[in-house]
Order: sequence, then C-alpha cells, then structure tokens
Amino acid sequence: MLLHNKLQKDYTQNAEGYQLKLPLNIETIIPEDDSVRLLSQFVEAMDLTDLYSTYERINSVSPRTLLKIVLYSYMNGDYSSRSMELNCKRDINFMFLLEGQSAPDHATFARFRSIHFAPCSKRILAEMSNTLFELGEVSGETIFIDGTKIEASANKYTFVWKKTVTKNQEKLLVKLADFVAECEQLYDIKIVYGNTIKMKYVKKLRKKLYALKESENVVFVHGIGKRKTPLQKSIETLEGYLSRFKEYNQKIHICGERNSYSKTDHDATFMRMKEDAMGNGQLKPAYNLQHGVDSEYITWLTIGPQPTDTTTLIPFLKDAEEHLKFKYTNITADAGYESEENYLFLEGNGQLSYIKPANYEISKTRKYRNDIGKIENMEYDEEADVYTCRNNQKLTVDHISHSKSKTGYVSEKTIYKCENCESCSYKKECIKGNNCKTPLEERTKTLQVAKTFLKYRQEDLKRILSEEGILFRINRSIQAEGSFGDLKQDMQFRRYLSKGTVNVLAESTLLAMARNINKLHNKIQTGKTGTHLFPIKSA
Repeated sequence: MLLHNKLQKDYTQNAEGYQLKLPLNIETIIPEDDSVRLLSQFVEAMDLTDLYSTYERINSVSPRTLLKIVLYSYMNGDYSSRSMELNCKRDINFMFLLEGQSAPDHATFARFRSIHFAPCSKRILAEMSNTLFELGEVSGETIFIDGTKIEASANKYTFVWKKTVTKNQEKLLVKLADFVAECEQLYDIKIVYGNTIKMKYVKKLRKKLYALKESENVVFVHGIGKRKTPLQKSIETLEGYLSRFKEYNQKIHICGERNSYSKTDHDATFMRMKEDAMGNGQLKPAYNLQHGVDSEYITWLTIGPQPTDTTTLIPFLKDAEEHLKFKYTNITADAGYESEENYLFLEGNGQLSYIKPANYEISKTRKYRNDIGKIENMEYDEEADVYTCRNNQKLTVDHISHSKSKTGYVSEKTIYKCENCESCSYKKECIKGNNCKTPLEERTKTLQVAKTFLKYRQEDLKRILSEEGILFRINRSIQAEGSFGDLKQDMQFRRYLSKGTVNVLAESTLLAMARNINKLHNKIQTGKTGTHLFPIKSA
C-alpha cells in the first residue's frame, strides 16, 4: 500500500492490515464499585419534576441524563461545558451515563445549567438532602454552619462604591442649584419659588430652555471652528448634569443596601478576602457562600452579598426550613454568627444555639481576667441593678439607649455611670480610649450593657461547655470547614465561572451535590455509612 493512501480524513478506511477488537458491552469494563454507578442509581431515584417542567420539548438526551453527566464532571473537578462534550465522546464512564445516546453539544450543557437547572436548584438540592435523610445518612438533628468567600467572575478593578457615588451626587446637586440660579438671571425666567431646589424645577427649566430655542430659532452647531450660542451651551450643560444625575441614581439603586458592586457582575460585592502568602488583604468582588453540613453532607447552602456572617444565619435557617422535610434542633456555628437577634430567633424557632461567643478565646487570657474595666470583672447586684468597681464605687443606671441594626432589629442597652471617679487611683486602668478629646481627669466611667444579649450568651456558653457542646464544636471545625477544604483544595474550585446570584447559586448547588455523591461513595466503600459525628479523641 502506498503511503499517501493513509493520508485521508476517514481513518476507518486505513484498517486493512488488522482487525480492531473491542468488547461488545461497555458496562463490563466499568468496575462494580465505581462511583459512576452510584451516581446513576441515586439520580434515577430522585424526583426531578421541577427540572422537567422547565422544558417545553425534550431532545434525545433527557434532563435526568444531563444532570448525571454534569454532576459526574463536577465530581471529577471538571467544570467546562466543552470538556463535558469531549468526555462524552471519549470517556467510557460518560458513555455509560449516556446509555447509547449521542454526545450532546457543549451549548446544551451550558443552557442546562443556566436556563433549566438554575431556576430549580434549591428544590433539587432539597430532594437530595431529603433522600439522604430517608436513607439514614443525615441525622436531621444537628447542623454545622460556616461561610466562606469565593471570588466572582468579575473584573476586580471595575468597582463602584456607594459612598463615593453619594458624595458625587451631592456635589452635582450643588452645581445644579447654582446653574438654575444662573439661568434665571441670563434668560429672565423664574423657576424656583423658595430655597429648595427640586428635580421638578430642573426639568421645568429644561423644558423652558428648549421652548426658548424654538422661539428664537437657534440652530445648534457642532465641530471645530463653530461658535456655540450661550443658549446651546446652557442646554448642553444641563443635559450633561441630568445624565450624570441619572447615572448616579442608577448606581445607588444597584448597590441597594450594599456598600459596593462590580460593573461586570452587579450582584457581586467587594469583600475583604483572606490574606495571601505575603500577608496582603485582598479586596475582590466575591459572594458569601454558606454551607450547612450534617453527617459530612452539605444538606443546605445559600449565596449572599454580606461581607460578614452575622446577618446570614436567619435567612439560611428560614430557607432550609422551607425546603427540607426535617427541621434541625441544634444549630452549631462559630463566633461570627453571634448576635442578640440570632439568639432571639433561635429561641423563638424552637432551636438550641451552640454558637461560640465572640469573646470566648480572649476571655481565657490573663490580660482579660485582670482588666478591671470589664463588666465581667466587676461585682453585680442583680436586685439593686448596680455594678461595683475595684475602688468600691457604685455604677448605677443613667439611661437606656436603643439602636437599630442593618436588618431593622432594635436592641436595648442600659447605660451605667459611676457615682464618683474623682481622684481614683485605678482610673487609668479602668477607663480606656486614648482618642477621647475629654481629658482623663474629667472623664467618668460608663458601661454599656445589653442585658438581653448577655442573658442569651450565658445560656449559650453553658451549652457549648457541656460534653455535647464540645462534641458539636469539634465536629463543626471538621465537617463545616472541611466542606470548604474539599471544595477549594480537592475539587480545585476557587472562582465562580458564571455571573449573577441565580447562576452562582446553581453552580454552588452542583458542587455540593457532586461532593455529596463522592462522600456517600467513600462512606459506602469504607463501611462508615450511618455515622453522623466524629467522636472526641481520648488522650
């Protein structure tokens, strides 16, 4: 055979010298304990009515099969639609999931994730968690909650700060007021009655200027060498001001209650990420991902723009209760979730808090215990509602103040004031705050005490110091923080590939479901099914 006969596009025509031998059944090649078999069986048992309802017409490959392929790709740390298409043509495990169907196009996988899976991602995750509960794999009693920040698919240099926009808007309003006054003098028109410039006056001025243009037959000119009339300059200036004002309003509207957003992903908020190897804090557009872990499985998750975890707990628990068939009794979280509002919600919702107090670690230090200015180190008479300082002076109630949080919760603080701080030898140690403008000699010791918050903190502290509380705290650091370790290290997922809260939530859900299948597979193979908590190691 001549060599050039082999240089043709159809390679099957070159197999003249040998006979290719392949097994007739693909299934025989895949090991019996391969995770792809478990994935296929698990997804087959799930109720995917919500997913199917997003389709008007189903092609040759069913939504259930597409879900299997996407999940299996995520299980192996591959998140590209084009890789999924290629694997369906090359990888025997993907062919097993296809069940003889032709490989879908990469656009099919992209549309599946954004158009079909995203709207019902919460309900599908709930279906998986409910199935695991019925299998006895999750306890449904204790949930371990933690959060992490994952970088958004957005340009980190295209940020908009609400504070800056507000300042610029205020400056623009001053310029508008001066401009309106100038126009009233130039064109002998009266627009404003009173001292306040309102936007309706500016729009009225715009209307009158255009009417003046028509009455005087002023022709606008543009280009080099053309001289503009004062009226044209005024109208163009006004249009520029209005355009900027509209732009500022739009930016403030996009920010909402947030302090910032990214121009390339409006739902992403700029957050302080963890320090890099050089000790530099990174400010990047990101999302706050919350994981609720039970028995090493991610049973629930949420996505939010909050830079801290405090305000995420209540929405998380409400969302989980709405979708899951079971309700958690014990809520375990770290110090970032401690607040009076959270304590009250958990009590009202019939749930026990195992939240580590924010001062737990520092309260064990010698410096904290020897700080005479702390209320914990003062004597308190509950009946008289009086604190006694180191100098045996009484701190009595001066007044009660109220403050409102960003969520709208109103907390109450009791202000205690010392009866006599003059010539006190402990004054320098007791009264802190070097930036106060009032000299130390003239200052009086005051205490701000949130009685409700302290009451719940003491009750919570007793629970976390109990044997059960210690067990929960150990498991929280292993299970909740371990889920993020699996995500970022094992699955190599450190940056979202999609934009928008809905798509990011879908992406996070697929990751959680893929991890859950991997975790179930590992537990089955190691004979650890049905275990919920890691025991406390004895010395």
